[in-house]
Amino acid sequence: MRIAMVGLGKMGLNMARRLLRGGHEVVAVDRSPAAVESASREGAVAASSLTDAVAKLSPRRIVWLMVPAGDPVGENIGLLQPILSPGDIVVDGGNSRYTDAPPRARRLGERGIRFLDVGTSGGIWGLSEGYCLMAGGDEEAFRHVSPVLAALAPPGGFAYMGPHGAGHFVKMVHNGIEYGMMQAYAEGFELLSTAPFPLDLPAIASLWNRGSVVRSWLLELAGQALSRNPGLAGVSPYVEDSGEGRWTVERSIEAGVPLPGITLSLYMRFLSRQENSFAMRMLAALRNEFGGHAVHPAIPKAEKE
Repeated sequence: MRIAMVGLGKMGLNMARRLLRGGHEVVAVDRSPAAVESASREGAVAASSLTDAVAKLSPRRIVWLMVPAGDPVGENIGLLQPILSPGDIVVDGGNSRYTDAPPRARRLGERGIRFLDVGTSGGIWGLSEGYCLMAGGDEEAFRHVSPVLAALAPPGGFAYMGPHGAGHFVKMVHNGIEYGMMQAYAEGFELLSTAPFPLDLPAIASLWNRGSVVRSWLLELAGQALSRNPGLAGVSPYVEDSGEGRWTVERSIEAGVPLPGITLSLYMRFLSRQENSFAMRMLAALRNEFGGHAVHPAIPKAEKE
């Protein structure tokens, strides 16, 4: 099949490569000419714009968006709506909020264009390992693009989740679980690092992946990171969040479903960004007020560096 891949970032370019290796044809589109050139060197058909890309597709056209969530997705859909034809398919494979899918589907549906929201997991390792794909939306469109999904995924690595929004909803919860798992591993390895005897942390990570109930791909990646840099020297403790964790917690509040572990893991990411937390300084001040406990002087940033 021939498909347009819009957005050739860390995941989009590797997805284009995997499709090419799977025997599909890819029309490559990106704001960066260098990214398009990189894809074309590996066999993709270069396109200078969405209009150019659509012109290089044959009905029934498939356009896969791998662009940042929010306005970029909406803008691309707005540009595609007047240039696609009834029966064509737009796939949003990014980390969009699941509530955005139904209105986008209705907007495209006004012209008979089908829409799929496909949660995509695999990160930078997807090229070699394959991507886990969680599809929501038009079921007939899902069946039509299944050969593309099969090329991107490992065996058994893609499935239909339900109506518009279901794919991104499942991916949202997936990422919330990921937050909790990462936090648990981080805390556990920090405690291991305080042991009163020398421990080989990369070896422990490798050991735990051999039959242990806590084995996982994330643990493999933890072992790799520790092997390269056992003390994590030079790594800042600042941790970003993509938005999926926030949406998971917000949904838990709406549904009245307690998610203490996932919620705390999100808050720990917020805490990681507070270089000089007011709350922590307030705690120190309160201890001094009621108990006369010493208040340690702040360390100037230049000295910390």
